[in-house]
Amino acid sequence: MFKISLDQPQNCVYSGHVSPEETNQCVEAIRTLVADAKPGFRLLVDLTDLQAMEVGCAPHIRSLMDTCNQNGVSQVIRVIPNPRLDIGFQIMSHFHYGGDVHIVTCENMAEARDLLGRES
Repeated sequence: MFKISLDQPQNCVYSGHVSPEETNQCVEAIRTLVADAKPGFRLLVDLTDLQAMEVGCAPHIRSLMDTCNQNGVSQVIRVIPNPRLDIGFQIMSHFHYGGDVHIVTCENMAEARDLLGRES
């Protein structure tokens, strides 16, 4: 399951068991939102409650990264409580975000909110 909310930053929350179909729906929703976003927007990805993400989600995640990069994302903040559950986000980031996109991984939402508050 995923949830997206539009505020500053753009938020994408994955929870439970995520299928390729759900990931594709998330990409389409983000694509619509970032089309109207001003360059320099930030993306917050919360994986706190993620239990599993199917391998078939990878192409959709890559598409999400490319879409955000093409629309001017300046920072990606990921909440991943257990670094061993990164499931390839860090590696894909090197290929799908420009060198000017700042990527941060936080252990919890409190740390992410603190970071967002300091950089607003």
